[in-house]
Amino acid sequence: MDFNMKKLASDAGIFFTRAVQFTEEKFGQAEKTELDAHFENLLVRADSTKNWTERILRQTEVLLQPNPSARVEEFLYEKLDRKVPSRVTNGELLAQYMAEAAGELGPTTPYGKTLLKVSEAEKRLGAAERDFIHTASVSFLTPLRNFLEGDWKTISKERRLLQNRRLDLDACKARLKKAKAAEAKATLWNDEVDKAEQELRVAQTEFDRQAEVTRLLLEGISSTHVNHLRCLHEFVKSQMTYYAQCYRHMLDLQKQLGSSQAAIFPGTFVGTTEPASPPLSTTSPTTAAATMPVVPTVASLATPGEAALCLEEVSPPASGTRKARVLYDYEAADSSELALLADELITVYSLPGMDPDWLIGERGNKKGKVPVTYLELLS
Repeated sequence: MDFNMKKLASDAGIFFTRAVQFTEEKFGQAEKTELDAHFENLLVRADSTKNWTERILRQTEVLLQPNPSARVEEFLYEKLDRKVPSRVTNGELLAQYMAEAAGELGPTTPYGKTLLKVSEAEKRLGAAERDFIHTASVSFLTPLRNFLEGDWKTISKERRLLQNRRLDLDACKARLKKAKAAEAKATLWNDEVDKAEQELRVAQTEFDRQAEVTRLLLEGISSTHVNHLRCLHEFVKSQMTYYAQCYRHMLDLQKQLGSSQAAIFPGTFVGTTEPASPPLSTTSPTTAAATMPVVPTVASLATPGEAALCLEEVSPPASGTRKARVLYDYEAADSSELALLADELITVYSLPGMDPDWLIGERGNKKGKVPVTYLELLS
């Protein structure tokens, strides 16, 4: 009991001494041991890393889950160390509504059939979004959280210890200075000077040891940057995969809707008057193949009427020709197709019985089949 009381009294005395030293420093009444410039730079760099990591983490959470209530719920589940329940994405919910609408309005009607097609596409988009959120959370958000809740807490703890050691050191310096001043007036203070010098040596040793520990932790921020860089690459990779999947799903849907439009509104152009999204630029052949417009072979597209089509005998209709800008280079598969160069303008038109994914293109005295997905139809 006496030991505990003495320890509490000693701790209270140390705390009071540090408080006095800190207050006098603030008012300019006491000297303060300054850290070297390199150490100060390490501190600034560490604080900057922590601040920006927090901001990037929070904004990435907003990107992956825009609903603030859902984010709070997920945060509470994580703090309680419980599994976050699976949540339906907005795309999947839209797909469900469209499917139900088609069932009630008539799944065999043109509108109902289209609702079902779009519903299936939205369902695939929702699944892709779910995969992206999961991958980004594991490969990017989790490492950032681990740094803030692990390494940074350790660094903060050691910095507080260093601050206390520095206050103790400066308090010892102040006591030694007062003892020497008193010694100059009387010889009775020799013991006080020796005691103050011994306390200063101990405080200096503890400060130096703590400064070295803290310095090593701060220099480890470079390794943190390397780890975060690797995680950032993983995040970009998962985001690129997600958008590539979305592009492929929407391209498939565009083709399906184009075929339906040609059947419902014969004689109209199939395609879009808005420019299509360009293929994603990547060094991965697999990704490039997934993002480039998919052009079926002529053999698979040809109908009985087209099989006997002679391009020399084809002439444009009196009305219905349009100008089109070529979006991507296209190499003709055979003599029935027209090779295309990106950004050139050609004249296009459709013929009765043609596959809706293709048009007849003319450039000067050359003509041939061209894929709709490679064109931007101009008004």
